[in-house]
Amino acid sequence: MPIGDPHGGNFTYTEEGLPEVLFMSSIPSPDPLKAVAFYRDILMMDVVYSGPEEAVVRRGRATLRIFRSENYGIDTGIFIGVAEPYDFHRRMIDEGVRFKMDPKRLPMGVATSFFDDDGNVLYIIERYAVPCEEDISDRGM
Repeated sequence: MPIGDPHGGNFTYTEEGLPEVLFMSSIPSPDPLKAVAFYRDILMMDVVYSGPEEAVVRRGRATLRIFRSENYGIDTGIFIGVAEPYDFHRRMIDEGVRFKMDPKRLPMGVATSFFDDDGNVLYIIERYAVPCEEDISDRGM
């Protein structure tokens, strides 16, 4: 803010203050302490902290907050990036994870969806996928 412009009326914004990255996503659970086991033992995520009301797990740049809620077993809409969704699918099947959708090509790349131990649906998608131009133009985007 320029000197003599106490309310910033003459300030021109460029990129200041705009969103840059999705920092963390939240997942409901009736028991966050119990839910941590799935993310730690099956998805191999590190536990940042864990308590009775909430827990945070992280692997690479994927950070998830598990919070106490009576509303769980939802479609979270969270897409976690992996190098190869087919490898993830195969590995998780070996771990006994239930899937809602087998790997399939979506407009943004190959994705699959699975249930955590609380019945929440999470998605996996290939990290470096490039949207299919024909799929985007079909949707008017």
